[in-house]
Amino acid sequence: MKNVNLWKTGGGIVGLVLLFVILVALNIIVSQMKLRVDCTEEKLYTLSEGTKQLLKKIDRPITLKLFFSSSEPQVPVFIKTYAKIVRQLLDEYRMLSRGKIRIEEYDPKPDSEAEDWAGRYGVTGQQIGGLFGPKMYFGLVAVAGDTDATLPVLDPNDHERLEYNISRMIARLINTQKPVIGVMSKLPVLGAEVPPYMLQPGMKAPQPWVAFKELKEDYVVRDVSPTVSEIDKDISTLVVVHPKDLSDEALYAIDQFVLRGGSLIVFVDPLCLVERETSGSQSFMPMKTSSDLNKLFSAWGIGYNPDKVVADMRAASRVQTAPGKIEENAAWLSLDRRSINAKDVLTAKLESIMLPFAGVFRDETSPDITVTPLLTSSASAGMVDAMTAFFGASSINREFKKEGKQLYLAVRLSGKFKTAFPNGKPEKTEEDKSKNEKSQSDTEKKTDEKKVEESLKEGVNKSVILVADVDMLYDRFCVQEINFFGFKGERPFNDNLNFFVNAVEQFASGPELSAIRTRGKYERPFDRVLELEEKAREKWYAMEQELVNKLQQTQSQLQELERQKDKTQKVILSNEQKEAIMRFKQEEMRIKEELKIVRRNLRRDIERLGVKVKVINIALMPFLVAVAGVSFGIYRRRKR
Repeated sequence: MKNVNLWKTGGGIVGLVLLFVILVALNIIVSQMKLRVDCTEEKLYTLSEGTKQLLKKIDRPITLKLFFSSSEPQVPVFIKTYAKIVRQLLDEYRMLSRGKIRIEEYDPKPDSEAEDWAGRYGVTGQQIGGLFGPKMYFGLVAVAGDTDATLPVLDPNDHERLEYNISRMIARLINTQKPVIGVMSKLPVLGAEVPPYMLQPGMKAPQPWVAFKELKEDYVVRDVSPTVSEIDKDISTLVVVHPKDLSDEALYAIDQFVLRGGSLIVFVDPLCLVERETSGSQSFMPMKTSSDLNKLFSAWGIGYNPDKVVADMRAASRVQTAPGKIEENAAWLSLDRRSINAKDVLTAKLESIMLPFAGVFRDETSPDITVTPLLTSSASAGMVDAMTAFFGASSINREFKKEGKQLYLAVRLSGKFKTAFPNGKPEKTEEDKSKNEKSQSDTEKKTDEKKVEESLKEGVNKSVILVADVDMLYDRFCVQEINFFGFKGERPFNDNLNFFVNAVEQFASGPELSAIRTRGKYERPFDRVLELEEKAREKWYAMEQELVNKLQQTQSQLQELERQKDKTQKVILSNEQKEAIMRFKQEEMRIKEELKIVRRNLRRDIERLGVKVKVINIALMPFLVAVAGVSFGIYRRRKR
């Protein structure tokens, strides 16, 4: 009996040792294998289809050179971890490139040849470990023949765009001929050259907006004057931003550009905050900062009112109006995935868009034009006067009326466009005519006459993108500054920049990059929480409106009593005035108490929902495992 027990004990120990050896061996084997399984629903850790299509276009060998200070002991652990992720991703590029991509890694030690090469390529060393600490290099260079592209710094905080940035470098080496993008704007979106003597002390010349700096990386960006009479033939895509008070001649140039097959992206605005900022206006009174292309819009069957902005209670943003004062502004739109077209390739992966004081497009098109909404409001939205919206949330809430349907904030028009100038090129002003007659020869006049005869009346099948907001492109509304060990840059905090660059990329260079740009960023919002907040917010606004209306009624009543008051009365209030004030104060207290109840109920419902989610996440899975274990145990016992 003892021998049997000893045999069982020894056999158990041997079994455990064998199991341990098998597990260790299996771990070593698997760690050496290039085996990766992406279990995420969106396949966030697999190269996108856009990258795969791009890699098929490689027609010459490309070398990806990773510069990383791997031997430097002071490099933070989180950066070393990120370097492993970068290496794994680069290895995927190599495997899918059909032998066209080679990976090289360099450790730029002080005074080494690798450090010299890093400097030549533009990979910048970042100081770590204090002022006199060593330099850390962490950048990537793509080289094909005598051309190269560089990512000077690989920032772990920008990991969402890692695949896009690498694929973008490869695309630059594939497409050596940069497309020409025209930019027409009344705002300094491309920056401005200002002589130093014209700048006040401490002032800087206007810098290009980040959205347009991004374009310059991949395209030839050409400034197109708002007074132009013809768009250059080599411009494939035209971006028009804030076309305020354009002449018929400039409108005709845009019209003919579209009809000849050019791609057009237009940003108009009923209340442009950027114009007010860049104009240097210190007035608290609103100035007219609207823009439109209504002559062209009408010809295309699009309605647009440059004096109205959208207010949407569901998309209201928290806006700081003064130090310590924050209000919910329904005209300052923060759109989530419910307002973004998930079926259009341009917007399919976008999740959040900010549109301060946007306008609306109405579909009044003919059967020749198809309107595809890209960004919309909720059915809770309505229109308010732009000048009213300027004065803040209280003014907006007073005028707001729900329209009961979704409103179009950005649209794609597709089809055959008709000219807005059926009679040909518009007549010039008398002043322009006299100038031209003096400067033009007979040959040039005949050429002009020929151009009038050749005016296009209808175009080929084409697409135009219209957006009813300009401010969304301004740095303050789309990016935040970052500092990675001394390297300064910008990082998007919403998808405004992605929307813009996607639109340009689709027209100018194909859909591959736009399909990659927004990968790695995936959120699943709690729809029930959003629904609760929306309902409570609507009720809150209704109560606030009630309070404001009663305030106005009481003030009118007080003014009426003031007119009826005896002239000898100065400060003394009549009994009627005292009673009116008392009634209003009591009403105000009642409504404020109801507001507290609404907010308290909102917090309670959200907290309850949060507890349920935590219980499901924390307790449900262990409970299911326990149930499965007990069930399996019962099954085995019954089987015996």
